[in-house]
Amino acid sequence: MTVEVNIPARPERVWELVSDISTSPRFSPELQRTEWLEGATGPMIGAHFAGHNARPDGRRWQTVSRITEYAPLHRFAWAVLPDVATAPGDAFAHWHYELRPDGAGTVLVHGMRLGNLRTPVHAFVEAHPEQEEAVVDARLASLRNGIEAVLGGVAAHATRD
Repeated sequence: MTVEVNIPARPERVWELVSDISTSPRFSPELQRTEWLEGATGPMIGAHFAGHNARPDGRRWQTVSRITEYAPLHRFAWAVLPDVATAPGDAFAHWHYELRPDGAGTVLVHGMRLGNLRTPVHAFVEAHPEQEEAVVDARLASLRNGIEAVLGGVAAHATRD
């Protein structure tokens, strides 16, 4: 799933926001805060950060993410993992930002795809197969809502200056 937005701001300004792991929690309805792990202080391939998440139903959880791509002004991607020892390639999900210059502005793409590791959604669907379509549709809608909220926040913040 990917969503894109045209932002009337230079790619350098947009990149400054999306490559800062503290930006998404300011706008996301689910991701509440992030923090660097294992002595990392900024983004680079292989660096890990924690994501602290919460949903309106009261469910809370923490993930670990490993940066898998870091190409300044172009692409920032990470894999969501159960812990830092997770093998390369394994993930619950893969997230990314991609930037494309567009005249005096920037096209910002934010997206995710599911990984190969099992999530709580898998277990729920296995226990309640009759609810599979509704559960998957609801989760995808929630993810899309979060992506759109983050893109809207980044766009508003990037054009404020």
